Amino acid sequence: MADNASLTGLTEEEAQEFHGIFMSSFSAFVGVAAFAHLLAWFWRPWL
Repeated sequence: MADNASLTGLTEEEAQEFHGIFMSSFSAFVGVAAFAHLLAWFWRPWL
């Protein structure tokens, strides 16, 4: 086993690529959720 092997089995390049895809999809999810909450607030404010 190599000295710089990770627990996931990914290389540094693969890990960076995965992180980029994860962060962009997470940001899109948060954006859609915030927009849905804004629409729900306009429809029926809860405070």
